[in-house]
Amino acid sequence: MPKILSAVACNLDANILSACLPLMEESRVEAIEWSFDALYKEKEVPSWFRELLTAFSNEKRLIGHGVFFSLFSGKWLPEQEAWLKQLEQTAAEFRFDHITEHFGFMTGKDFHHGAPLNIPYTTTTLNIGRDRLKRIYEACRRPVGLENLAFSYSLDEVKRHGTFLEQLLEPVNGFIILDLHNLYCQLRNFDIAFDEMIALYPLDRVQEIHISGGSWDDSAADPNRSIRRDTHDDSVPPEVFQLLEMTIAQCPHLKYVVLEQLGNGLVTEMSKRCFYNDFLQMEEIVRKNNNENDAGASDPFLPLFPLSTGTAVEDMMLYQQQLELSSILESSASYAEAMHVLSQSSLANSDWRIEQWEPYMIETAVKIAQKWKK
Repeated sequence: MPKILSAVACNLDANILSACLPLMEESRVEAIEWSFDALYKEKEVPSWFRELLTAFSNEKRLIGHGVFFSLFSGKWLPEQEAWLKQLEQTAAEFRFDHITEHFGFMTGKDFHHGAPLNIPYTTTTLNIGRDRLKRIYEACRRPVGLENLAFSYSLDEVKRHGTFLEQLLEPVNGFIILDLHNLYCQLRNFDIAFDEMIALYPLDRVQEIHISGGSWDDSAADPNRSIRRDTHDDSVPPEVFQLLEMTIAQCPHLKYVVLEQLGNGLVTEMSKRCFYNDFLQMEEIVRKNNNENDAGASDPFLPLFPLSTGTAVEDMMLYQQQLELSSILESSASYAEAMHVLSQSSLANSDWRIEQWEPYMIETAVKIAQKWKK
């Protein structure tokens, strides 16, 4: 088992950097995760931030986390081609230890903006996802991983997610980021027990764990229920630390545990102090589960065989359904309207299984899509 490193998600954000600075001054941060594609709006990266990335890169302690690739878009888009070229250039400058991306497709007309939402688990989406993961590997030549999704429409999707992740990663011999707050969202939103849920994931493929906080959202669709949202704008709840305690020893290839929080949740001195304390609590859990020796010198998650990619895999029916779903979610005035329009759409009686979708999760999807609408 490799030595587990305590890390932070550190991006070019004044509030995040301010919160991370005391930890770095105390030499507690052993690695940083950088969302390399979040700088697409920046014309130039400041030299001091580049120096920070280079310092961790030189020690093989820099990991890259993608946000905007939209892995499952049914159509191969120019934005995805540009994303890969940016990754190739960035990976030539910085020595990433590995590269990861979010599961799902992005809402929004060009799938380059928005929030990741789930897709049907079919042979079509499996082939698209595998094709895209191969292309990510070709661009970076580093181990490639996927993060488990915080959002599902139904309990059936929740139970199938871990197996589908494993099938996706098989051709590239990839790994999983097990985001424990995402897992917490699924546990609470679908009233499923942790032991039942964690048994559905291939924990031998976990190389990275995320912990973060989020928020609760009241539901008009089910007034007796509060929906847990993966908003990353608050401190880590005790339940997520408990999940870390229960999970960490079950992941034999775990290398990084990463504390995440968005800058908009790190505005006050109190929030930054909570972030500092969260890191110390995470660090202590990691310390208790660490080996004395670093036994993981080699990369266990590189492709076992040469990969080949030709023409990008596409499915225009899936693409049109994604456009239709995004439009419905972005324009519906209520969850009831969204449910009605969905029932009249091309997604009805299809692989999307919308007939199984929980009304309170459709309501949540409407809120997510409209929050991120561009």
